[in-house]
Amino acid sequence: MKNGADAAIPTESGAADRAASFRQYLTRRWAPTAEPVLIVGDSMLDLYVFGTVERISPEAPVPVMRQQETREAAGGAANAAVNIASLGGSAHLVSCVGADADGERLATVLTAAGITFDLVRSPGKPTTVKTRFAVGQHQILRLDREDASMATPDCERQVLAAIEQRIGNCRLVVLSDYDKGVLTDRVLQQTIAWARERGVPVVVDPKRRDFSAYRGATYIKPNLAELERATGLPVPSHDDRAVERAAGLVASATTANVLVTRSEAGMSLVPPEGPVLHMSTHAQQVFDVTGAGDTVIAAFALGIASDHSTAEAMAFANLAAGIAVSKPGTAMVLADEVEAERSLLADEEVVSRGALVSAETAMRLRRIWKRQGLSVGFTNGCFDLLHPGHVSLLRQASAGCDRLILGLNSDASVRRLKGDGRPVQTEANRAAVLGALEPVNLVVIFDEDTPAALIEQLVPDLLVKGADYRIEDIVGADTVLKAGGRVVTAELVPGQSTTKLVAASRPAKTDAPGKAEVKVNA
Repeated sequence: MKNGADAAIPTESGAADRAASFRQYLTRRWAPTAEPVLIVGDSMLDLYVFGTVERISPEAPVPVMRQQETREAAGGAANAAVNIASLGGSAHLVSCVGADADGERLATVLTAAGITFDLVRSPGKPTTVKTRFAVGQHQILRLDREDASMATPDCERQVLAAIEQRIGNCRLVVLSDYDKGVLTDRVLQQTIAWARERGVPVVVDPKRRDFSAYRGATYIKPNLAELERATGLPVPSHDDRAVERAAGLVASATTANVLVTRSEAGMSLVPPEGPVLHMSTHAQQVFDVTGAGDTVIAAFALGIASDHSTAEAMAFANLAAGIAVSKPGTAMVLADEVEAERSLLADEEVVSRGALVSAETAMRLRRIWKRQGLSVGFTNGCFDLLHPGHVSLLRQASAGCDRLILGLNSDASVRRLKGDGRPVQTEANRAAVLGALEPVNLVVIFDEDTPAALIEQLVPDLLVKGADYRIEDIVGADTVLKAGGRVVTAELVPGQSTTKLVAASRPAKTDAPGKAEVKVNA
């Protein structure tokens, strides 16, 4: 296994190049190694209190929260370990906790997550607990209880003994530093030395101001704020040169490859020598950033441990972080979620607006749009001869969503519904005309009499039909409503009907040859 960055990483610039680069590193499946990753660092118990606020306290101008439920989760280094396990890997945690009930509760959480561990009990130092109070999707308060003093000599000795016992059987070491006292100078230096002796990569999630304590590590992963504190240089998130300059100082001083996480600007890898890699972020709707850093370090470390290239590990960390921030609280990211996201992006068919696509392609694009926080609408019909009523329907449907998918009856389906002589235009021609209209993002042809199966596959956020339907009679309405979506009816344009247009264009039969009478259906 390599201890440095891959030599063949190209230098890239520009959003388009970064996006293309991001996808190119996702051709291999997410298949984590079964060999354990060793995590050493500061662990904590995350406690979530969920409730409602209906009034302001008469005692002070503060909200009164009525508690509904609580949830416990692993935090800090423990959360990195849980994420490695949920991502499909094997994790062993070495950490210190208090000799208290909170330490026992954290051990219970770890056991339930399938984590093996050596938790050294420190009688004089309580377990760090972070309590978050949330109403709906929003945190209203965070309460921290901690003692950030350095571990006692006895605790340090027990931590080192556990590391020495475990490091020979591990694939990679993660040093998760939250500056709470577990990673003393001696623990850092000895762990890195043992790892280098055995050819085991070391990945550091840093919190110290002085990164020289991490010298000899394989990778150091600061965020922008941590990089600024360590170097004293301003590092704007979208300034590649500033990132390269600051991270280059760290790389030179520590001999480590520096992986900088840059929030919405993505990630950058700056090695001690060689080209820099800038990678775009995987755009998502941000719900909660709690624990996202632990997810990044876990996915990146597990990718390296599983013999992925550095760039591939970055891409997977990017995917995992995008999934993590779309979930509330300190959320686990599952291996299946990462692989599903990878396959969506790697297999994504680049289609133009209004393209005719298969149901499978529409499903992939719908899932990507959902991850990006975009709402998807759906409407359907035969659309045989396009008229102002059709255009009005599509405009109204498009106005209610970010992306509109149009389900189009196939030729065979139209014949069954409308009889011989219909459709007037083939499904390919109808799809081409409809796809050229500005409101339509995708066209999908279905062969059944109704789009029920297609709607069940897509589960759109919005379903639209004409006002001549009652909502309870609209096909697929139950599917959309059950999923929390909306079903609406669009206003009709009076007098517009394909059936009337077809009837008006066809001469009626008469007894006298050469004389035709046009009859229009009422």
